[in-house]
Amino acid sequence: MEDNDILCDKSLHIRTTGRDDSESDLTNFPYEPTPYKVLERLVESNYIEKKNNLLDFGCGKGRVDFYLAYYLKCHTIGIELSKILYDRAISNKENAISGNRCEFINSNAKDYIIKDNIDRFYFFNPFSLDILKIVIKRIEESYKRNKRNIILFFYYPSKQYISYLDNKKNIKLIDTIKTGDLFILNDNREKILVYEIKE
Repeated sequence: MEDNDILCDKSLHIRTTGRDDSESDLTNFPYEPTPYKVLERLVESNYIEKKNNLLDFGCGKGRVDFYLAYYLKCHTIGIELSKILYDRAISNKENAISGNRCEFINSNAKDYIIKDNIDRFYFFNPFSLDILKIVIKRIEESYKRNKRNIILFFYYPSKQYISYLDNKKNIKLIDTIKTGDLFILNDNREKILVYEIKE
């Protein structure tokens, strides 16, 4: 019997399975794709619609982008530091059934200037807290230029991420999407924390 993630990949005409830590270091963490059953929960949460533009930090081979673009018809942008993983995402885009709604950028997240129409942001522990702080500052700057409803999703968040976000006055936790029941082990980090940018 084939693994569910492999079957989902096949249905989307992409290849995104497998962890890759060949280019990871103390600031940029290994690629590990979000399980499809977790993405299904995110889709069911109704926080993302066709009108939204989602930015996926540390997108790897593009799984989050292709899945959400297919099921929600939203536009997605994947930022990936690794040239190897970026090339995999581009290769996937050529065959993916939702490839026309996805774009990928080979860049360091801290160097990327947030476009003022992006209103959804996805993080699966892609980098260190220091880089997250730079990224959040860029999101805040974009919000000031164009005030809009901005939602941030943090899957399997680290304690450092949570502590930092909880102390940000203009970022408020609005929901917790529980995903622990999808797995055998009882893991407290198994969830998606949903935050909103406030005035």
